[in-house]
Amino acid sequence: MKKEVEKIDELIKESLSQEEAVFYEELEEKDLFGKIGEVYRGKMGWLAILMNIMHLIFFVAFVYCIVEFFEAEAIKDLFIWSSAGFLCMIFMAMMKLYVWMQMDKNDILRELKRIELQISVLAQAKDKG
Repeated sequence: MKKEVEKIDELIKESLSQEEAVFYEELEEKDLFGKIGEVYRGKMGWLAILMNIMHLIFFVAFVYCIVEFFEAEAIKDLFIWSSAGFLCMIFMAMMKLYVWMQMDKNDILRELKRIELQISVLAQAKDKG
């Protein structure tokens, strides 16, 4: 399957102009760190940075809740600190999900751009032929 995809990519690259070929190369799939970097460089990068800052704050609060949980002596205090720690974990998980969803969105947009480029190449080839 991978060889077929590579053959199709080569055929597309051969039919593109030089500018289009450079654009097509930029649409190649990136590794994990490249995908994470795209989240911070996009239009909503400021929100991803803010989410990371909030994630650190909630992590510190979570550690504080754990310390207080183990130092608590009353059942009521154990319940309060465990609930607060659980809420911190939920907030941290939600913020991580946001970043992963942004990475997935960027992947989908990249594939849509590739499809648009392939359709335009096919349309140009049909007009010439």
